[in-house]
Amino acid sequence: MLSAAAAALASVLLVAGCSSDPLAEQYKEGSSKGYIAGDGSVMEIAEPDRGEPVDFSGTTESGDEISSSDLVGDVVVVNFWYASCAPCRAEAPILDNVFEEYSDDGVEFVGVNLRDQPGTAASFNDTYDVGYSSIIDVDTGSVKLAFADTVPPNSVPTTIVLDKQGRVAARILGAIEDTSILSTLVEDALAGT
Repeated sequence: MLSAAAAALASVLLVAGCSSDPLAEQYKEGSSKGYIAGDGSVMEIAEPDRGEPVDFSGTTESGDEISSSDLVGDVVVVNFWYASCAPCRAEAPILDNVFEEYSDDGVEFVGVNLRDQPGTAASFNDTYDVGYSSIIDVDTGSVKLAFADTVPPNSVPTTIVLDKQGRVAARILGAIEDTSILSTLVEDALAGT
């Protein structure tokens, strides 16, 4: 029964990628029907004020392990999301564009899926052509908790940029509206020490 429901959801997500996405369109219209999200506000943290590196780890939708300790030395973009989140759908192409732009420049992207099981997250990545993996955080919430003391991801989506030492350099609450915002934050983090 559960696998039939998962297959049905995957089919819905696949069809949604081939046609317009009503949830994403509703979000873009600004109607906010049934959804409360962040306002897109950006918070940057000056290098001397960044505090300690954020320590997190988890298993991706494909079963791979990701650990923040393996990412030290790179700028890391961490995006908190889930498949039925309308603004998450709307920003998926923006995130992937920035991922593609900086993939050879010492920048890593890690999604953190807060509500879905691995099959749903993988289907979302296929539907929206997302090229990076996501930690499945639905069962433990450990990745979300790892950021709670520094810059809690208070809304979904939330995107956090970590500097090369793994410290929080910036946070965007809500959907990213265009690539220039995230690209600027990534460039600033790359320019740091």
